[in-house]
Amino acid sequence: MRVLLIGANGYLGRFVADRLLADPAVQLTALGRGDDADVRFDLATGSPGALTRFLDAVHPGVIVNCAGATRGGARELTRHNTVAVATVCEALRRSGCGARLVQVGCSAEYGPSQPGSSTAEDAVPRPGGPYGVSKLAATELVLGSGLDAVVLRVFSPAGPGTPAGSPLGRLAEAMRRAMQSGDGELKLGGLGAQRDFVDVRDVARAVHAASLSAAQGVINIGSGRAVRLRDAAGVLARVAGYGGALHELDGPPGPLRGAIGHPRIDGEHTGPVAYPYPDGCGSWQQADVRCARDRLGWRPRINLEESLADIWMEAACRI
Repeated sequence: MRVLLIGANGYLGRFVADRLLADPAVQLTALGRGDDADVRFDLATGSPGALTRFLDAVHPGVIVNCAGATRGGARELTRHNTVAVATVCEALRRSGCGARLVQVGCSAEYGPSQPGSSTAEDAVPRPGGPYGVSKLAATELVLGSGLDAVVLRVFSPAGPGTPAGSPLGRLAEAMRRAMQSGDGELKLGGLGAQRDFVDVRDVARAVHAASLSAAQGVINIGSGRAVRLRDAAGVLARVAGYGGALHELDGPPGPLRGAIGHPRIDGEHTGPVAYPYPDGCGSWQQADVRCARDRLGWRPRINLEESLADIWMEAACRI
C-alpha cells in the first residue's frame, strides 16, 4: 500500500510516520514544506492542479493529512488548516488515483461541553476560537467532498515530543526550573480545566487503523476519561521525583495573567501564574470513544502516567 503522508515533520506526523514505516506493507512518501520531505509542496499556496499531477504520477492508495497550524491569527489558521485541505480535496477529485483520505482533525472543533458529559461524534460543533473554526471548516470540506474519507477528531495529545508551549509542556518546564533552582515549593495556576489526554503513539495507531479501514465520517480519538490539570501536575511531580509542595493559585485566569512559568520583568522568577487553557473548549472535554472501538478496532493503550513520564524525561534533559 502506497501512503502519502502530509505533515510528517509535525508533532503528530512524526509518530504517524514511524507507525506507518513499521508496517512492511506500506510504501511511505512524505510531502511537506521542509527540505527533508520526499516531495516539497506547500498546501497553503500550491495549486490543486499541481498536486493532482503529482497524485497521478505517484498514485497513492491512501493520503494522510497531519499538516496544519495551531497558532496564529484567523487568516493564517484558515490558510493552513482550511485552504490547505480544500486543495487536497480538489486535487483528489481531479485525480484518477482514487486514494482514501485520512484527515486528522481536533477536539477543538466541538468547543465547550457540559461538565461530566462525553462528547460523541453527533454532537453539534460550537468551536470557541479561530483554531477550532478553521479545523471544523476543514472537516466540513472533507465530509462534503464525496471522497472516500474519514476525519479523526483527536482530543488532547500527550507524550514524547509534546510542545513546550502546551499546557503539559509548560507544567514540565515549570517543574524543571523548580528542581534546578532547588525551590521547595511550586506555585501553579490555571489548573482547573479538565481534558481528555491521549498518547501521541496511540493517535498514530488510530491513523494507521483508519488507513486500513473502510470507515467514513468523523471518529473521536481520545482516552474516554477527562483529567484535571492539577491532577496531571501531581502525577508529573511523582514521576519527576519532585518532593516540594505544589500550591495552586486561586482566581480565574484572565488576559493579564501569563503562561505557566512566566518570569517577572526584572528577570526574577515569581513562579507560575494562572492562564486560560488555550483551545477555546472551556473547563471540560471528554471523548466518547465507542465509535473508534467499533469501527476501527482501536483502543488507547498508553496511560497518562507513562505519557507524563516521557514528557518529563525530555524536560529533565534540559536540567
